[in-house]
Amino acid sequence: MQNHLYRSLTLTALVAALAVVPACAPKTTRSDNNYVARDVGTLYTLGKNRLDSGRYEEAAIVFDEVERQHPYSDWARRAQLMSAFGYYRAKKHNESVQSATRFLSIHPGNKDAPYALYLVGMNYYDQITDVTRDQGITQQALTSLGELVRRYPDTKYAGDARLKIDLVQDHLAGKEMEIGRFYQRSSNWLASVMRFRTVVEQYQTTTHAPEALMRLTESYLALGVPDEARKAAAVLGANYPGSKWYERAYKLIQRNAAS
Repeated sequence: MQNHLYRSLTLTALVAALAVVPACAPKTTRSDNNYVARDVGTLYTLGKNRLDSGRYEEAAIVFDEVERQHPYSDWARRAQLMSAFGYYRAKKHNESVQSATRFLSIHPGNKDAPYALYLVGMNYYDQITDVTRDQGITQQALTSLGELVRRYPDTKYAGDARLKIDLVQDHLAGKEMEIGRFYQRSSNWLASVMRFRTVVEQYQTTTHAPEALMRLTESYLALGVPDEARKAAAVLGANYPGSKWYERAYKLIQRNAAS
C-alpha cells in the first residue's frame, strides 16, 4: 500500500524533472543541503533516486529540503508526503509522524490526506511492544487508526486500518489480562475484578474475553460474592459454551457456588 502511493507521487516528478542526478552521488546529509540552492526538479529527482536505492533517511532529508527551498510550489506538498514515507521506511518514526502531521495541517482536504493519516497510524503500530511494556504507543496507534476509519471510511486505507484496530484492541486486552492475573496471584481480588471487567466491557470482541469471564468467576468467588460469580459464568456459557474457559468456570461454580 505504501508502494502504491510512492509510485503515484513520483510519476509526475519523473516526467517533469529535467535534471539527471548521477547514481554515484555522495551520501546525503542535512549539512550537504544547507545554503545550497537547487532547482526543485533536481532536488526531487535526487530524493527519488535515494528512495529507489533504499537510502530512505537520506531521501527524506532531500524531500525536506524541497519543502524548505521551494515552500510554495506543488512539489513542496508532494515532498512532505515523500519525506514522511522515507522516514517511515527508515524507521525514523518521530520524524515520519511530524512530516505526515504537517501535511495534514496544511492540506487537510487533499486527496492524499487519508494516506498521511494512515502513515501516522502505521508509525505507532510498528512500535507496539509486548504486553509487559507500557502501552502508550499502542493507544496512540488505536487513536490514529480509529480516526482514519472515522474520517475516511470508504478508502482502501480504512480497510487495512480496521484489521489493525482489531489486533491493537487484542493487544490492549492482553495487557489488562496480564495485570489482572498479577493481581490474582497477589490475592488482590477487587483490583483483578476491575481489570477483567475492563476486558469484558471494552474488549468483548477480542480473544481474551472468554478467559476474562472465567477469571471474573474466580475473583468473585474469592471475594465471597457467589451471585456475581454465577452471572459471569452464565455469560461465559451463553457466549462461549464449548470453550475450555467455560468448562473451568462451570466446575468452579459447581464446587463453590451451586444454587
